[in-house]
Amino acid sequence: MKLLHIDSSPLGANSVSRELTRRIVAQWQSTRPGTVVEYLDLAVDAPGHLNMDSLGFRLGLDDATLTVAQKRENALSEQLVSQFLAADVVVVGAPMYNFSVPSQLKAWIDRIAQAGRTFKYTEAGPVGLAGGKTVIVASTRGGAYAGAPQMDHQESYLRTVLGFLGVTDVRFVRAEGMAMGDAAKAAGLAAAEGDILAHVTEAANEGKAAIRA
Repeated sequence: MKLLHIDSSPLGANSVSRELTRRIVAQWQSTRPGTVVEYLDLAVDAPGHLNMDSLGFRLGLDDATLTVAQKRENALSEQLVSQFLAADVVVVGAPMYNFSVPSQLKAWIDRIAQAGRTFKYTEAGPVGLAGGKTVIVASTRGGAYAGAPQMDHQESYLRTVLGFLGVTDVRFVRAEGMAMGDAAKAAGLAAAEGDILAHVTEAANEGKAAIRA
């Protein structure tokens, strides 16, 4: 069992999403001891945004037609998509920034969304190729946006793009109201803790059942 732990908040020790991903991973490991964890900190080591060198994912890193920059960008994209595909479970810290996700998390998603690797187009439409894994998102929000779909381009985006890649088991650990005062923050953290105990334990136990079957 391989778990990929991803943080994207630049707030370091002050980040609520980082604390939640830490708790999620700890809960998973307590339920599934022996899980191998790989860590990716996108605030420290974020992939560059797509540009003319990295926009096309090219097979054959030693292709003589590629520039040095293209080979470098291609190797990075290959590393990230291979890491994602190898994971059975992915835990993602995704704070809401301006109604969406941090740009460094978007840059990572742009690197792993590769035709032929994580999805393909067919005559019947797109088909995801990265199914069979569980993704648990630590979603943190300064305000309260549950029930306000016109303002939520964070969770809705993540669910859509992961579904496009074939990931149907997407679970959210949500902490809302983090900037709405002490009482709201405490209530939001309590709700998130309940999500961790419910969703993470359930997902880990479902994984055990699948292995036994």
